[in-house]
Amino acid sequence: MKNTEKYGRFSSCRGVAFEIKPHADLFAIPAPVTNPPRNSGSRRSWVQWTTSFSRIVPSSDLLERSLSRSSSHFCDLDDDDDDEVETLADIEEGHDEGKPDQSPPPNLLLPRPFSRSDQPPPPSAAKKKSASSRLSVILLDQGLFTVYKRLFVVVLALNITGLVLAATGDFPYARNRAALFSIANIFALVLCRSEAVLRVVFWVAVNVLGYSWVPLLLKTMTTALLQSLGGIHSGCGISSAAWLIYALVLTLKDRDNTSPEIIGVASAILGLLCLSSLAAFPLVRHLHHNVFERTHRFAGWSALGLLWAFITLTISYDPLTKTYSSDLRSRLVKRQEFWFTIGITVLIIIPWLTVRRVPVRVSSPSGHAAIIKFHGGVKAGILGRISPSPLSEWHAFGIISDNKKEHMMLAGAVGDFTRSLVASPPRHLWVRQVHFAGLPYLTNMYSRVLLVATGSGICVFLSFLLQPCKADVCLLWVTKGVEQNFGKEIKEWISGHPKEKVIVHDTAVLGRPNVSQMSVDAAKKFGAEVVIVTSNPEGSRDVVDACKSAGIAAFGPIWDS
Repeated sequence: MKNTEKYGRFSSCRGVAFEIKPHADLFAIPAPVTNPPRNSGSRRSWVQWTTSFSRIVPSSDLLERSLSRSSSHFCDLDDDDDDEVETLADIEEGHDEGKPDQSPPPNLLLPRPFSRSDQPPPPSAAKKKSASSRLSVILLDQGLFTVYKRLFVVVLALNITGLVLAATGDFPYARNRAALFSIANIFALVLCRSEAVLRVVFWVAVNVLGYSWVPLLLKTMTTALLQSLGGIHSGCGISSAAWLIYALVLTLKDRDNTSPEIIGVASAILGLLCLSSLAAFPLVRHLHHNVFERTHRFAGWSALGLLWAFITLTISYDPLTKTYSSDLRSRLVKRQEFWFTIGITVLIIIPWLTVRRVPVRVSSPSGHAAIIKFHGGVKAGILGRISPSPLSEWHAFGIISDNKKEHMMLAGAVGDFTRSLVASPPRHLWVRQVHFAGLPYLTNMYSRVLLVATGSGICVFLSFLLQPCKADVCLLWVTKGVEQNFGKEIKEWISGHPKEKVIVHDTAVLGRPNVSQMSVDAAKKFGAEVVIVTSNPEGSRDVVDACKSAGIAAFGPIWDS
């Protein structure tokens, strides 16, 4: 069987694909435009599909000539948008990639005459087209049978089957304990989103499967599963609301044996679950990410408080006397609902117990990005969260560290928070001391890996060059002006490695490359088992698709990974 057939079914490994024109060549160089429009607004926007450094100063420094000639293909490196990405998928992509540079590269001139057809569409029309295209891409572009969607369907199907059996009387336990099934689903969705638990799961996967004798197919299947756990989270969220609706229907039919307080609390919990699910709908989540984040956080906390009230009321209520018993201790420990709620509470509290306000050193080599340094070393492939105000917002970034004395994050000045880091560097920031593992961490599970990055997507990959790791890695980095925009320190790190292990394509000197073809060529030359890419959504997807077409396993961030 060919390799293409071997890996082709892992469709969830595709990059996030929220493109405006799903079938357009994202790397094609646009025609030169006279006086191209630029965003000048300073308002804080809710979310950005693809971000990048603001306008970058060209560099004349060439670290290494790439494997491919410059061509009419380009992985986005510049952007004028003022939005800021906050989802994990975008974090793994590098946080700072955006629209293609509108100016022609130095060695690809010969502009054609400007015509009326080159003019951009009116802003209002562009926004309408953008919103409709995003919705269609979110629902369809990644395919109908991705691992994420399969997990979602499996979880939902199992719960629906249980509901049908309970309703028909073939599953009496579920009929009598419908609220328990709702709480169990809440526990499951919190469990597969717990950063502390996932850190352990990723560590176990690397240490159990990170041997050369383990079949590559098993490793790629595990990688696809671990980055698609959001499917279980989403499926359990919908299922928990369905079970609670069923429990309320049964309760209302037998309202003589319950109390108005129990019905009221259960209804409030159901309302919060539905609100959280609506806020997490893909289009809402990406257009209004801060609304999604805050709704999920505060609605979740409120629902947890009400859940404790619900358990206390239901366990202490005596339908015969229609009173509440004061002897709760002996009853609580015998009920499964109590232990599930204990687990939910612990999982939610753990990250907040590690929140600290720590000193930081912030520098900005170019004014377009901030380098934030912290005390303490961190292992390769780890990401972290920082915040100026822990109750309102958190921002996740890849971590660069040699795992010795310090670690640092690279933040492109693309949103209000990241621009403030450049304009008014803080001396302290809030951090979660429990760092979390993402797709890059699974590099340690393979023997030979090609890491592909564009722009500041290099951030999380640099640690694999600075500290020993299980995998033999080769790095392909497409960017503009390394020293000017990322600083002398990062340039020295990159320059200190063999040329066959680090390939840097400086677009200011070499022009815009076909990153997909470069990735395929580099992977074949290096003999990579797998390719891991961090770019913007379209770029990640195209690199993954090109590698799979060449029979090479490849992974990029997916929706809700």
